[in-house]
Amino acid sequence: MIRTALFMLGIMTVITGLLYPLAMTGLAQLFFPYQADGSLILEDGKVKGSRLLGQSFEAPEYFWSRPSATTPRPYNAASSAGSNLGPLNPDLKKTIEDRRLALQAADPGNTSQIPIDLVTASGSGLDPHISPEAARYQVARVARHRGISVPAVQKLVDSHVQSRQFGFLGEPVVNVTALNRALDDHVKSRQSN
Repeated sequence: MIRTALFMLGIMTVITGLLYPLAMTGLAQLFFPYQADGSLILEDGKVKGSRLLGQSFEAPEYFWSRPSATTPRPYNAASSAGSNLGPLNPDLKKTIEDRRLALQAADPGNTSQIPIDLVTASGSGLDPHISPEAARYQVARVARHRGISVPAVQKLVDSHVQSRQFGFLGEPVVNVTALNRALDDHVKSRQSN
């Protein structure tokens, strides 16, 4: 019985620990190479990020991402984590208030209600998306700092809204990295004309 058990352990280890992962990796590389390689964003042959991971944008001419709670720096993919602070925790309340004040200081003329995803971190701390409302909240500030019309920036936002997966899963979102790259491209094309 022990010999049979050890034989099965060896067989299953080879199948589930070697053959299956190799087969899945090969199929992923064959049919979905961009996704299998991490959905990397390349610019001039250099990796500038991933469409799957949030990035820090702090300059006022960019759309700002959802805050990150990772340590020791924001959007640290090696330290994915939420803040784990409960809704009654005074540290969470202070953090949200500080973020609210920073948003108001960056755009003092904006009296709209601040979307919740601009002041709270996601569970992973690496979410690359914000809600369409969070992107629209930032349109006037970005337009002003870029010297672009508000309708032109709004059009960029609208073109980057991703609808629900399969039409019913999740909520519409905007990938901040993709939106900011499109914004840079828009400005470059205007300057070259």
